[in-house]
Amino acid sequence: MTIEPVNEAPSGPVTASAGPVLPTEVVARIAGTMQRSRAENTRRAYTSDWDRFVTWCFSHGHTSLPAHPMVVAAYLIDAADTYTEAGDRAYAPATLSRWVAAIGHHHRRGGHPAPGGTDIVAATLSGIRRDYADNGDRPRRQAAPLLVDDVVTIVAAARQAVTGWAPEVLERRDTALLLMGFAGAFRRGDLADLVCGDVSMHRLDGVHVRLRRSKSDQEGEGTTRALPFTTSHTSCPPCAYLRWVQVLAAHDTYGRPGVIRLLRNAPPFDGHVCKGAAPRTRARSSLFRSIQKNGNLSETALSGAAIHKAIRRRAGQAGYDPAVVAQLGGHSLRAGFVTQAVRNGRNAQAIMRQTGHTSPAMIEVYTRENAPLIANAVTDIGL
Repeated sequence: MTIEPVNEAPSGPVTASAGPVLPTEVVARIAGTMQRSRAENTRRAYTSDWDRFVTWCFSHGHTSLPAHPMVVAAYLIDAADTYTEAGDRAYAPATLSRWVAAIGHHHRRGGHPAPGGTDIVAATLSGIRRDYADNGDRPRRQAAPLLVDDVVTIVAAARQAVTGWAPEVLERRDTALLLMGFAGAFRRGDLADLVCGDVSMHRLDGVHVRLRRSKSDQEGEGTTRALPFTTSHTSCPPCAYLRWVQVLAAHDTYGRPGVIRLLRNAPPFDGHVCKGAAPRTRARSSLFRSIQKNGNLSETALSGAAIHKAIRRRAGQAGYDPAVVAQLGGHSLRAGFVTQAVRNGRNAQAIMRQTGHTSPAMIEVYTRENAPLIANAVTDIGL
């Protein structure tokens, strides 16, 4: 099939040419509602992916909107044939799939059929995945899970390394990040998006964390996860939350002097503190914030990339081998929760209530990769 080149300058999404004439304010409201229909991280990725496709089409003389399925297929082939200086494939199949989703999103916004729904594009993606698999190129990288023992070890090392008030600020934040992230099976984006008003103490349950929106909740209905009290105060998520929110309240009320006074007068952490009342914080301020080297808190929310680095940094400081640390990341807490729950014999439905997974198939992926002996006949084979 011959594709006729069309000279077209890069441009943003185009609305459908045919349709009712509506007041400007109504069109703006519709556009805004459509924009909010997806999570912020997804919107940013789709915008970047679409801009890349438009630029590629312009440089190759093709129309980007509406794009012929053969053009999209050629775009994918071109990306799949791109290599880094080290000789590796530049783009993973998951990246190519996201590009197709972004292209489809912008086509539907413009009133056009999504090219990704055609046999041509679907078969091209399938063929690329098979080529990658046959050649051993860019296997899917799943972050290594951190299990309960890992989290407890890392948290203990962080506390033992505290030598003054500034390191303790960082320790309290990272401890809350690790214990809450693990117990809540949160994605790093979930943790980065939390504000103080999303979290509350519950007399019976421990801590309630409200997720206003997440990857598995694109409609923004919101869900609440409970992080329970535990036997040991050293691994108790509510204790970790309260110790960190005390710092936030002191900072937001009295600034740096208030934080120093709080930490210098704080009693030793040798028992549960989670039965006390949580101090008042600014509801819309970020829960997990970046911290300067001198201990000063920023108003800026900790990014997903910073959470990824914090987990690796704490694992390294706890004495984990660099090769192990390199396998950890922002997803290690969520992966660890699922893996630990599977190893403890919990069924998929019970796990999904906390993780928010919509399909047991994803739980099976964790089981297959990180707990392969569970429900495996080899454990009873008689050796």
